[in-house]
This record gives sequence, C-alpha cells and structure tokens, in this order.
Amino acid sequence: MRYFNQDGDINVNQGGIYYCRGGRGGGSYPVSYTEVSDKVTIQETVSNKAVVTLQPNSPLIYSGETITVRCEIEGGGNTRWEYEWRENNKVSSQKDKEFRISASSSSNVIFMCKGRRDLYSSTEWSKTVTLRRSLNKAKPTLTADRYIIPVGGDVTLTCSVDSSADWKYYWFRRDSGSSALQSITNVKPVNKVSEGGIYQCRAGRGDPEIYTEDSRAVTVWKAVSNKAVVTLQPNWPEIYRGETVTIRCEIQGGGDTKWTYDWRPANLNTSPTLSEHKISSSGGYSCRGLKDPYSFTEWSNVFRLTVSYPPASVLTVSRLWLSPGDSVTLSCEVEHPSAGWRFYWYKTIPKLSDYSSIYELLPGSINGTEQDSYIIHGPTHTAGYKCRAGRGDPVYYTQYSKPGFVWSGDVHSAVTLKVSPDRVQHFIYDSFSLSCEGNFTKWRVRRFPEDRYRSDCYNWRSITGSTCNIKRYQQSDAVYWCESGSGEFSNAVNITIQKADIILVSPVHPVTEGQSVTLGCKLRTGELLSNVFFYQNDKLIQNDTRRELKISAVSKSDEGFYKCKYSGEESAQSWMSVKVSRPENSSSLIRFIVGLVCGVVLIILLILLYRYRRSKDSHSVRPIQSESTNQDSATHHMVNLNETQDHIYNSLLHGQSSN
Repeated sequence: MRYFNQDGDINVNQGGIYYCRGGRGGGSYPVSYTEVSDKVTIQETVSNKAVVTLQPNSPLIYSGETITVRCEIEGGGNTRWEYEWRENNKVSSQKDKEFRISASSSSNVIFMCKGRRDLYSSTEWSKTVTLRRSLNKAKPTLTADRYIIPVGGDVTLTCSVDSSADWKYYWFRRDSGSSALQSITNVKPVNKVSEGGIYQCRAGRGDPEIYTEDSRAVTVWKAVSNKAVVTLQPNWPEIYRGETVTIRCEIQGGGDTKWTYDWRPANLNTSPTLSEHKISSSGGYSCRGLKDPYSFTEWSNVFRLTVSYPPASVLTVSRLWLSPGDSVTLSCEVEHPSAGWRFYWYKTIPKLSDYSSIYELLPGSINGTEQDSYIIHGPTHTAGYKCRAGRGDPVYYTQYSKPGFVWSGDVHSAVTLKVSPDRVQHFIYDSFSLSCEGNFTKWRVRRFPEDRYRSDCYNWRSITGSTCNIKRYQQSDAVYWCESGSGEFSNAVNITIQKADIILVSPVHPVTEGQSVTLGCKLRTGELLSNVFFYQNDKLIQNDTRRELKISAVSKSDEGFYKCKYSGEESAQSWMSVKVSRPENSSSLIRFIVGLVCGVVLIILLILLYRYRRSKDSHSVRPIQSESTNQDSATHHMVNLNETQDHIYNSLLHGQSSN
C-alpha cells in the first residue's frame, strides 16, 4: 500500500512495516527517486483487554493439584487470536490460550498474557496474576461459635481452607477418640449441630477431586436438662477440724441413667469418678453429671463448706448453792445445737497420781443424750461437772466445757474446810489461810475459778499439820472446798476480796437453827467500831450505838444478804445461810429401829419354821436339803448380779485425764 504526501508526513492507523523514498521531476522531465529508507515496524494496540484467569479460581494450589491458566480476551468475538505469555517477567514458550500447571515445586509463578490478532496488532499485556504453590496438602480450619450446646439449641461449626469458592466440604463425627468416624451429609462450609461429640472436616476440589488433610478435632458438648445438686451428709452447716462429712452429687430426674461425674476442685476427679466424696477441708464444691462422654448437666451451684476450729461446750448450772435434797439441772450449749449433736455428761473425780482430775460419765449418758440438759436428783455434796457434745460415726467430740460446780455449805463430810480468819470478806492484800480437817490421808484445797496465780494448795499433801496459805498476790474471789483422794468433798465456802476500806464480818459456814451468831463491821485500820448500821436484804435492821449485830437464836427467816455501814462507808454484802437443826441421836435411833424390826421378823420366821417342822416331821430331811440348794442357787445368782452391776458401772467410767 502506497501513500503520497507532498509534506513528507503521513498518519497511519494500522500496524505493519513502513518505509519511504523521495522523488523529484515530472512533467517533461523523468522523476528521479532516492533510495528506499529503513523499514519501520508499527504495532497496533487493539482495544480488547487480556485477562489471566485460573481454574479452579484459587491463588494457591497444593500437592497433587493441577490448575488451568487461561488468557481471556474481552470482546474478542470470533477473532482467531494468537497468544503470548510471560512467566516471572520472562517470555514464555507457551502460545496457547490455556495450559495446565501443577504444584511440582514450592515456587510462586507470576503470569501475564496478551492476544495477537495478526502480526502487527495485539492487546496490551494483562495485569499480573500470582499463583502460589505448596508441596503440602491443604489443611482446613475448623471453628465453633461455642463449645457447649445449650438445652434446645445448637452449635455452628465453620470449615475453611482459603478464599477459593471451589471447595466442597465433608463433615465427620465420632462418639469417642477411638470410635469410627460417622459421615455427615453436608458439603457446605457451615454446619449446625445439636449432638455432642468430636467433629472434623475436610475439603476437596478439582477433577479428579483432590482432598485436603483432615482438620483438627473440635469437641462439642451437649447440656442436658437434668440439674446437678451438691448435698452434704450429714447436712451440717459447719464442720470442725478433724471432722469428716460426705458431699454427694445428685442428678434431679436422672432416672436409671448411669451417670459419671465431674467435680470442682479438680483434685476430686480421681478414677473412677464417684458421685460422693468424704472431705474435711474448707472450700467451694460443685459438680456435674455426664450422661455420655459429650452430654452433661450444667455445673451445680457452688456449695461452700466452712471448717472451723473445734467448738467449745459451755456448761451452765441451774443453781450453785444447794440445800439438802435439792436437785440441779445441767445445761450444755454448743454452736449449732440442732446439727446432730448428742450430749455427754461427766462428773470430775480427783486423780491422785498427778494434780488433775478424771471425768466419769454420769448414768444414762454413755451414748449421749438428745436433750441438752441433764437433771441430777438430790445432790447433797459439792461436786464439779463437765459436758461435751459429739456427733457422727465415728463420734467427733467437741472440747470439754469448763467445769461447772454446785456447792453445798451444809454437808456432813469426813473432811471440813476451816478458814482463818473465820469470815467471808477479806481486805485486798491481806493474807488468809485454809486447812482441811478430817480423817483422810490425802487432800487438796480447790478453788473456783482457778486464776493464773497457783499456790501450793493444788498439790496433794498429808493432812497432818498442813495449812494452805493464800498470799496477798494470789487473791481473787473464789469458792473454796476440800477434796479427798477418794473423791470425798467437804463443805464449800465463798471468799470475797474487798478493795473498800470496810468489810462485813460474817461466818463462812451455815449457822444452825437455834444457835446464836454475831455479825460485825471492820475497818482496814482495824479499829473497833460503834454506831454501826446493819442491813438484811437492803433493809435496815439495827441503827443504834452497838458495834455488833447479835442474833441469839437463829431461824430460817434470818437467812439472807447482810451488809454494814459506818460513817458513810458501806461494806459489800454477803450471804448468811441457815441450816435446819438435826437431832444428835438420829443415827442411833435409826439403828435401833432397824435392829428392832429385824429381831421381830427373825422371831416370826423361827415360829413359822418350828410349826412347819412339827407338821412335816417325817419329811424333814429332804426339804432342808432342797432349801439349802435353793439358798446356794440364790447366793450364786446374787454374786452374778453384783458382778453384772460392777461391769455396768465400770462401762460408765469414761475417764480422761485433764490438767
């Protein structure tokens, strides 16, 4: 094709090989031409657009996979295009519209292409497409929106490989780590499940289909509607150090299902997992029941157990000072008294070998009493008592209570407590002494409460010539009495220590009806007083010039609290007890009456025996032998009975030593 142009310039719109030459002349002169110029190749860029595509549409292929790389010409119509390729910015030998490539290496490949309509017209180069290759198999990622299926709900599982949309997904479930996989019909990447178990997925694509590796396993649990509850047996709100209780996991509506159990804290989950445990530690405890390995109840509410220091029992006595024949009620109090406690009652018995006591169970309390009170009928002697509580099997005991004492100021005992000076009230920092008089070889003076200042009064010693001296630095208000080594108690006396400058002088022992008594008033300076006022039960009974109150014949109406007042100063009040007089020969009279009755009975028996022998004279030998045999049998029975009673009595001795 030729182009003529006088200017030497032309515009072209087609690709091809162009060259030129010049010429001059014409008309009558022949045209003269130059040589032909160098050739210039013009390439035409067409408007069509080249695009590199991958099939499957994935920028990453894995071991065993093959992918098709294609050059698409947009709007190419029916034109028979030729193709040029570049791989990693180098001219490729590929000339086809598409070709297949496999993951034969782990290197990445960058593709570009363009289409050529003829030798001198083509598209522009396409944009680059990068294909990543891996020598490993693909491994999908399995995630769950939660791991516990709520009652009536489900869990959403998502399986993903990469951004490609060409994958098909395959789902699997198993009941345990060793059971076979069960296929789930679903090729979508999202799966909603309502059963507990172990789930996995994998994906596949291509033709033939190439599969990924299996995903990691995801465990999904299912919550069942049954409710777990932690219970305590025995159901005590508080336990104590050394005590053991049983916690139990109960499944409400569990039916005949064979449950296994999870516990918190985890140290309770020993194999096999049990429904109950014995515990002795403080903490919060909760449980859940497993219907199968992947179906369980929700965790129970936390049961909080408190373990405290061993509780102390507190003994109270209904009355402290007794008259002859009085009964006394002991009451024992312990924390949470309704929590399964039984109560044990003891009498304190002096122990000779050291300076302590043993505790003898009172009758009827060897197995404890349900009631927290115990009545002692008609005690007449000073005595000390203790209590404690116990519960459980084996029995867990509280600490012993502090001793509770009942005192008798009117008791006939082989031991008598003497006080010098002989009065109830004593000035502070003044010394006084106590002594036990009687015919026992061992004794000790006791006082209650026992303060921290201990004197030699607590040591066992011979009674002969012995006196317990209470020093000024050992003084405290207390009740004093004597104990013998055999458990005999003397009368008790109440001694009070006064800080005031005036005290009442009153007898320490009860006064017998009909006897005379003199009450006085004493200053710390020791001066004798006159014009002293005396009061009985806060009522003025004497206000004249006398310095003493004399009662010539004491009666029961004179019993009460007394105090004195002098020059505006008033003493503390003290109790004066009056006891009923006893006939001196009462014991002799009783012995005489008993002897008389026995003599009369014996005479009657002899008369009856004589008449019997007269009427049965011919058979006298046999009955006598039979009678003798019966007597022997009766005697043997009595011995056995006594042995049995001794055995029962010994079984009641539950002695434990305490300092």
